[in-house]
Amino acid sequence: MLTSIAYPQSNSQAEVINREIILGLKKRLKAKKGRWTEELPSVLWAYKTTHWTTTGESPFSLCFGSEAMILVEIAVHSPRVIHFNQAENKEGLRSLLDLVEELIDKATIRVAAYHQRVSRYYNKRLNPRPLSDGDLVL
Repeated sequence: MLTSIAYPQSNSQAEVINREIILGLKKRLKAKKGRWTEELPSVLWAYKTTHWTTTGESPFSLCFGSEAMILVEIAVHSPRVIHFNQAENKEGLRSLLDLVEELIDKATIRVAAYHQRVSRYYNKRLNPRPLSDGDLVL
């Protein structure tokens, strides 16, 4: 059964995302127990900007069509900062927004290919048991 992306509660995506956020908080709070509210924004930012194996893209890029710039890039004057032009940036962002649907389609294809790889791996280790009439099955 296919479920809608618009209702993550129905396809258990809400639980998966919450689990990832809690794991990220646990990793960062070893020394600072009770200060999770200070660490939550950075954990959420890390979750939104991390490339996932299944899609090959970050949730941020799937939503906005471009990669987020991290603070380190600004501090060390990366090529993205040095060659920044306000007028060209606006036009570039508009063109990227036009391509978001294509990016999502590519991510959907990657997810299907990932599911096939996982299925093949699982099925390799599966021991088939033939059933005949009269066999009791749970």
